[in-house]
Parts: sequence; structure tokens; C-alpha cells
Amino acid sequence: MSGGVDKNQHSVYKLTYHLVLVIKYRRDVINQEIFDRLIIIFNDIGVNYNIECLESNWESDHIHILFKATPQTELSKFINAYKSASSRRIKKEFPEIKKDLWKSAFWKTGYFITTTGGANIETVKKYISNQRKKKIK
Repeated sequence: MSGGVDKNQHSVYKLTYHLVLVIKYRRDVINQEIFDRLIIIFNDIGVNYNIECLESNWESDHIHILFKATPQTELSKFINAYKSASSRRIKKEFPEIKKDLWKSAFWKTGYFITTTGGANIETVKKYISNQRKKKIK
């Protein structure tokens, strides 16, 4: 029900977020294979936090994820768990990135997150899906 509302025992809600995570030092390490793995990890961890990915895309130095959550979701705990697990797994599975990220961190310390608020969800989806296309020449 990405366009409508969700329900649980006590609530009716629509909680969608746009998350942007940036690679440490803005290094260009993301490719399609790494991005695909990052989204698998996002979905694996998201299950434990009642989070569902609705749309995602990437550029070589950052990712965009549109996701929905529940009122009980602890966003900061989820994001920290995701960043930690994905950093560890990606560095192990793609050791070639160590040449660009010589220290232990994969992600920048911070992140950008916003609610999609009054924006039409399809507008946000279209914005995310078109991110990389605007740079192709």
C-alpha cells in the first residue's frame, strides 16, 4: 500500500521517508553490484524494524532510499544498525574498495532523512528514480 495508508491495532498512518547516505570522503565506490547488495542488506535489516523499501537509486558516492515505517519504528537505531552492518559486509564482500576507503568507515558519520510529508509519493519516487539519469551525457 505505498500510495495509501497503513494500519495496525491502534493506528492508521502513512510514514514514508527519504534517506540519503553518503560514502566516506565522497569516494566513488558504488557500482550496480555494490548498490544491489546494499539494498538486499537494507531489506534484510529492515524486516527487524518494520521498514519496507519503496524505491532506491544510487550515484557513485551516495544512495537514495524511499521507505515506509511504522509508528513503533526507531529510525535512528535502524539507520545505525544498517550503516554498521552494510559497512562491514560490503568491505568484506568487495575488498577492492579498500584502495579508496583505507580507514574502517564506509559511510560518512551523518545522513540526510526527511519525511515525504505532503509531497505526492509518486513525485518522490520519480525524483529518486531519475537521480542518476540527469548526469548521463
